[in-house]
Amino acid sequence: MSVAGRHVVVTGGGTGVGRAMTEAFAAAGATVTAMGRRDGPLREVAAGHDGIGWATCDVTDRAAVARAFETAREERGPVSVVVANAGAAESMPFARLSPEQLSAMLAVNLGGVVNAWQAGLDDMTAAGWGRLIAVASTAGLKGYAYVTAYAAAKHAVVGLTRSLALELGESGVTANALCPGFIETPLLDRSIATITEKTGMDAAQARASLMRGNPQKRFIQPGEVAGAALWLCSDSAGSVNGHALAISGGET
Repeated sequence: MSVAGRHVVVTGGGTGVGRAMTEAFAAAGATVTAMGRRDGPLREVAAGHDGIGWATCDVTDRAAVARAFETAREERGPVSVVVANAGAAESMPFARLSPEQLSAMLAVNLGGVVNAWQAGLDDMTAAGWGRLIAVASTAGLKGYAYVTAYAAAKHAVVGLTRSLALELGESGVTANALCPGFIETPLLDRSIATITEKTGMDAAQARASLMRGNPQKRFIQPGEVAGAALWLCSDSAGSVNGHALAISGGET
């Protein structure tokens, strides 16, 4: 794998898919900086592997992201890979969507990708090699009811990825998006709790309702998303650029 000895930054790296990414890259021989808003989960994931460090920042705060990257760079060297994983989802009927809620969804899910990618890009172009990876969603490829702002933000991430891939074409840096379906994480548990609260379904029924769109009738596992990110960093994926890779069991 091409990540051996390289410095990888993972935003939202302390929990869920981000933690799986952090641990997978470290196991593959990378030096990893996990970033997130809370130092507790970051300390915990870093304690499990000598190759993992951490830095706190809110990805919506451009200046804070720049400072966190500078700290990471000083401690672990130039950045070779940025996995923009931090995100958030909020559901409501479109008629009730406020400007503030729309702005919040765009700020974390789109602005967070822009801030992290820009903070690491100069190191990559200087080296002539780099990987920009966004964790988007199947909501970046299709519509879902009651998450219009989230889906709009994730569609924007896919558009950003495709456009940036063209811009960086000859630089040695690739830009790709991973688009998983529902992933077995604490965020899924919160979604199930919301469904049970608002619909009267029990937890099993709520899980089944979310699983229904996956032809394999299961949820995506964090390690599957991490494995796809590792592959995008391999030599064999050097020509994979501007791609939105669905990790969804065949959901269309």
